[in-house]
Amino acid sequence: MTTGRRVLVVEDNPKNLKLVRDVLTHYGYDVVEATTGEEGVRLAAQVAPDLVLMDLQLPGIDGTEALRRLREAESTRSVPVVAVTAFAMDDDRERALASGFDGYVEKPISVRALPQQVEDFLGLGDAR
Repeated sequence: MTTGRRVLVVEDNPKNLKLVRDVLTHYGYDVVEATTGEEGVRLAAQVAPDLVLMDLQLPGIDGTEALRRLREAESTRSVPVVAVTAFAMDDDRERALASGFDGYVEKPISVRALPQQVEDFLGLGDAR
């Protein structure tokens, strides 16, 4: 089973990266991995993902700066980018959305909810 959809996962925690990769691969997604913000920006330009799941706390540039760079580039400007974070404050979601992220997923990531969340976020790209 393959969806034909490519998801770039930018995550520096190996366990979280493996979890997301395993779940999305099981559901037929082509998963591309990056462990730094800089690598995520570079790979996004190379592989043309349908969606980016971006950790906010990354070594080097953080997720918000990586998002800014993705929005500056013509080739990645319209790709939906979803913030993924362990922050649990009430205003973190609003702050991420105000920064320009298209959505927000909290850690720990729900294995059950993730496939539907990704489908919903991919719908954002289809509507553009």
